[in-house]
Amino acid sequence: MNDSFDVDRSTLSVPRNADPRTIHARALKSSSHQDRFLCNQLISLYSRSNLLPYARRVFDQIPSPNVVSWTSLISAHADSLLSLRHFVSMLRHSALPNQRTVASLLRTCTTLLRVPFGLCLHSLSLKLGFANEPFSGSALISFYTKCRLAGSALKVFDEIPEKDEVCYSAVVVGLAQSSRPIDALSVFADMKSCDIESTVHSVSGALRAASELAALEQCAIIHAHAVVTGLDNNVVVVSALIDGYGKAGLISDARCVFDENMAVMNDIGWNAMMSSYAQQGDVESAVGLFHEMEAWGLVPDEYSFLAILTACCNAGLVVETENWLTRMRLGYALEPRLEHYTCLVSAMGNAGKLEEAKRLAMTMPFEPDAAVWRSLLIACGHHSDANMARSVAEQLLELDPNDDSAYVIVANILSSSGRWNEVAEVRKRMKDRRVKKEGGMSWIEVRGEVHVFMSGDRKHERTKEVYSKLMELMEKIENLGYVPVWRVISHELGEKEKKEALWYHSEKLAVAFGLLDGVSPPHKALRIVKNLRICKDCHEVFKYISKAEEREIIVRDVNRYHRFLNGICTCRDIW
Repeated sequence: MNDSFDVDRSTLSVPRNADPRTIHARALKSSSHQDRFLCNQLISLYSRSNLLPYARRVFDQIPSPNVVSWTSLISAHADSLLSLRHFVSMLRHSALPNQRTVASLLRTCTTLLRVPFGLCLHSLSLKLGFANEPFSGSALISFYTKCRLAGSALKVFDEIPEKDEVCYSAVVVGLAQSSRPIDALSVFADMKSCDIESTVHSVSGALRAASELAALEQCAIIHAHAVVTGLDNNVVVVSALIDGYGKAGLISDARCVFDENMAVMNDIGWNAMMSSYAQQGDVESAVGLFHEMEAWGLVPDEYSFLAILTACCNAGLVVETENWLTRMRLGYALEPRLEHYTCLVSAMGNAGKLEEAKRLAMTMPFEPDAAVWRSLLIACGHHSDANMARSVAEQLLELDPNDDSAYVIVANILSSSGRWNEVAEVRKRMKDRRVKKEGGMSWIEVRGEVHVFMSGDRKHERTKEVYSKLMELMEKIENLGYVPVWRVISHELGEKEKKEALWYHSEKLAVAFGLLDGVSPPHKALRIVKNLRICKDCHEVFKYISKAEEREIIVRDVNRYHRFLNGICTCRDIW
């Protein structure tokens, strides 16, 4: 910087790393220190340098602060209660906010979870007439989605007459983060049809939505769009692509994207690739990538270790899981978090070391959460330990008395052991607390369109064909030796009701639809996503169907991936 610069409006060109105290000192010497424009700039410079007391001192020297002065002060204290207090002071001084003021305050409300304050800001924005402007509208959309009020966010979005790329990006990202992937992809498609320019955020948000649905074709379509718009080399988009292909089960495509962009890859991209291997239980590839990451000079973080631990857990390797947890702590000075210990508890439980797993859950340096107890409860079911299951279920229900999965899993375990009185007791308790079982839902993507099925669903336009195909498949696999797993169905049902309850699970309907003539190209893998854990009977059915139809079936349930081929599943019947 030239030492002879004038301390006036030219301070706009001051380098960002300049010490604002030097500029302030020259302002004092030149008698410019009470110039409101210059003071506003100084407040911003001090806040960027994290010298907040100086920013407040400059503000107090302004004879008549305007909206820019107040906004600078409020933004300087963003994400703290002081920001909200300064805003109240602003109103008391009869100064009205502008769009930038409200946008900064909404971010603070999101961080501090001050939803009522944010609602008041929305009301004030409406009164001042700028709630439907793109800038403030985008801030409101982000506020509502981050506060899990996606419906309100969509209402704000719909009321903006001239939507720009920032508005679309905000709503696509917000809906994807709010677990509303179909809505996110719908808005993204609408954005493209309106010829609104895509951004890094809208593309990565759409990819996140596609990955949640494990929608391979959608992921490929968005990938092509990223190439056309020149966003495919952006590290944020690249990381989202790796995650999207990985969660769709297409690891080879994820690795291809990773290798093509390795030169610009950051730790997020490396971790995304490791996580893709981890979901498949591919320990060798995940560990190999971990060492390759270090060779490139990157330092593994807690997410890198979580990927390795998940891979070991999914592969059923207890000793390796424990060794990597120890290595994380001693070799890399990283303190394992709750999710790292959860991997070890799950690995021990799946291996049948239920007492050891429970002991670890009780003695680890964190209070076990619902995920810990649920993983142990599932392991109890796999090893048919009804007594342990009751004990673990109590721990889970202490944390959340309305957790429907706890009641359902323990009831299934007890029914498998023929303890019908205890099953009735669990169901009565569930009924008394008015807990309803979450309905099974599965979806399959065909030719870029997502088809959703519920258990016993008859709403699909090709329902008659789906049920006919399912009957045909069930008869076919029965001839191959399939025996229904009746113990997952209540013993109180009659023979016909049992058969219907077992046959018409949502994932079976999805597979039957995928195998209809003309739906999916022959020999192409069927990819199904389920919102719950796949039941034992469906797991057995898919093994037989994969053999009978000579078709690969990939299922992503709430726990892990299952790849069925030639009558075998990659999970080795542990899930």
